[in-house]
Amino acid sequence: MKKIFKTIFSASAILLILSSCEAKKVVVNREVDTTNDGKMLLGTQTKSQLLKAPYSDWYVKEHDEYAIDQKALSELRKKKIGSYSITLVMGTWCDDSHREVPRLMKILEELKYPEKRMTIIAVNRKKESPSGTEGIYNIQKVPTIIVQKYGKEIGRIIESPKSGWLERDLLEILNKDTSSIKDILK
Repeated sequence: MKKIFKTIFSASAILLILSSCEAKKVVVNREVDTTNDGKMLLGTQTKSQLLKAPYSDWYVKEHDEYAIDQKALSELRKKKIGSYSITLVMGTWCDDSHREVPRLMKILEELKYPEKRMTIIAVNRKKESPSGTEGIYNIQKVPTIIVQKYGKEIGRIIESPKSGWLERDLLEILNKDTSSIKDILK
């Protein structure tokens, strides 16, 4: 009897471990049709989704017309921005996202920032996505651009850049990170 119980217990434990290790499916590029806002992106997105109608109506114009501060761009290259992770939480219904997201993408394109280091999360008006991935970031306003190094947040831009230029605010965040490293080494 003990042997049967041990076998059943062992088999149950193995099944429990295997079921908990099961990969969770992440739906990418989810789009919903809402009554008040029309089509809306929700959850994890790729940049290519923004190039499709109706999002391309606002995205392409703002992207193409934005004049990047080349000096700040040059400094961002020196700071190796590609070694940082960026999480962008946005709303396709939000005017601030319509302005800042295409600008951010243009800056990152110019810097040849690796797309795999960026996470784009689209939220509804309650700042929620279907998977809840935005929950760990305490999002109050969109867009929110979060810069991380080794999984630790080093700064964020909320709604619009304080300086009026995303690239300057990104540089300020990276400069803070560099100075904190120097402080640690002292």
